[in-house]
Amino acid sequence: MIHQEHGAGRLRECHACGLVQSLPALPRGAVARCMRCQAVLRRRRTDPHGRALAMAVTGLLLFGLASQMPFMELRIGTNAVGAGLATGPEALNALGAWPMAATVLVTTIGAPLIKLLATIWVLIGIRLPHPPAHLARVFALVERLSPWSMIEVFLLGVFVAYTKLIDMAQVEIGGALYALGALMLTMAATDAMMDDAAVWDRLGHPAPAPLGRVIGCSCCDLVVVATERHCPRCGSALHHRRPGSIAQSWALLMAAAMLYIPANLLPVLNLATFGNAHGSTILGGVMELAASGMWPLAALVFIASIMVPVLKVLGMALLLISTQLGAAWYLRERSVIYRVVEAIGRWSMIDVFMISILTALVHLDRLATITPGPGAVCFCGVVVLTMLAAMRFDPRLMWDAARRVPA
Repeated sequence: MIHQEHGAGRLRECHACGLVQSLPALPRGAVARCMRCQAVLRRRRTDPHGRALAMAVTGLLLFGLASQMPFMELRIGTNAVGAGLATGPEALNALGAWPMAATVLVTTIGAPLIKLLATIWVLIGIRLPHPPAHLARVFALVERLSPWSMIEVFLLGVFVAYTKLIDMAQVEIGGALYALGALMLTMAATDAMMDDAAVWDRLGHPAPAPLGRVIGCSCCDLVVVATERHCPRCGSALHHRRPGSIAQSWALLMAAAMLYIPANLLPVLNLATFGNAHGSTILGGVMELAASGMWPLAALVFIASIMVPVLKVLGMALLLISTQLGAAWYLRERSVIYRVVEAIGRWSMIDVFMISILTALVHLDRLATITPGPGAVCFCGVVVLTMLAAMRFDPRLMWDAARRVPA
């Protein structure tokens, strides 16, 4: 852990508490943390560019393989249905569940593919003697897409769908599933090996430390004089604090809380077999997994689909109320709560992906058909809205309010 007060070094504003600090030159492998809230300011990687580029290129090749093959095939007698990456969104859209279709398409194909392409483009471009000016905006896109790239969550959804299908019919694993598993590992390795700060420095070295009041870019971390309107490095709009953060977070959170009720009361999927139809709720699906003896998987789905949304809503409500009250208690702990809430929300997409896969595979005329229920669309909305609520909240306001500084 390395940190120091203002002095010689590069300025960095902590995104968690707003403290502007001066970072010394870090040795390879070192970690710099905020001296006030202990949030990570920078991790210095051993090889900030080369290994990450190799992993990203490998990931792109694996993505190409995964998109050309089915990841699962369902057989009942002489009937066989295969599902690829795009099959789920297509099936959902055909049944009128276009909000779910769009969400699944973006999180499993759009965001991961664009992120890989943009990462490769930037890491190749910075090797040029004079990197093109547009690379900074491309790398900013990589930063914004990261929370919406959910290959690892999708794989868990595939696993849950598989456990529900093996009692219904013969299930065969396709080559795409192995490619997706490898893709998940390579994308995680790319993120772990890439030194974002080193990339930003290559795209535009910061000027000498500004004098007077300063403001930090929330995208590329460049600290400039507070009179700047746009970041001179990545082009992002600069604000002392996110405008309308509290009101927007409350609006998104209340919308998610209202959708959470029908998401749990209404069926998330409907199963029709030989003319008999019945619906299943989220809790009903958990109980089915537990009744089948799959307690670990039942616990995973219960935590991700029931507990996590509740904890996110309660956690965000706590942060918003305490900020509006100007509470000074447990500021560091509340910063940790925010980072946890921001990180775990995406895992609730497991049920959404499972429903997408089941809808794509189980449409065998009168033998068996699965369609999404109204609760599934509501639950998808809960996940997206809680993620957006966490993204719009500015945790620096907690520290400002505690010091009675107007936001």
